[in-house]
Amino acid sequence: MSKAFVKETDDAAELPDEAPAIPAGVKNYMTPEGHRRMQAELQHLMREERPKTVEIVAWAAGNGDRSENGDYIYGKKRLREIDRRIRFLTMRLDVAEVTDPSAHHGSDQVFFGATVTYANTRGDERTVTIKGVDEADSLAGEVSWISPIARALLKAREGDEVKLAAPGGVETIEVLDVRYPAPGGPA
Repeated sequence: MSKAFVKETDDAAELPDEAPAIPAGVKNYMTPEGHRRMQAELQHLMREERPKTVEIVAWAAGNGDRSENGDYIYGKKRLREIDRRIRFLTMRLDVAEVTDPSAHHGSDQVFFGATVTYANTRGDERTVTIKGVDEADSLAGEVSWISPIARALLKAREGDEVKLAAPGGVETIEVLDVRYPAPGGPA
């Protein structure tokens, strides 16, 4: 089939967004550690991954028929993925508001970066750390500061009871413990 009749699609239409959108008019809060990780990933992509991939694509293009050249086809696809990730990281880092949670060390009130232990009315305890949208990892017990649980906990103090709008209805949870990293320690 002739390439003239094949419509190339935009990368953004092919791949889902990598992180949830930040609500309009809201800052992109991030811990110093999360900011450093994203900067390191961006530098790695720009200085190592992209140049290697460009080299492979250039080599593969010199081998002749590009329509059946796997190195060329998959190299170009990988290059689009790398460029898309670079654009995403650049945009997110440009609007990032780096906030150091250790500034609240010793406080019993919940702010961004707090590690909070809470219990529901059944006595089930859970511990979460409130992080930025781009750095929260639910498998590691981290939640985004825009998540319903974080929104319910923000500004509460140890011993406070707050209402959480859960899928099963409104639930009352009690804040048992609030911790922050020590100044100079990991964020």
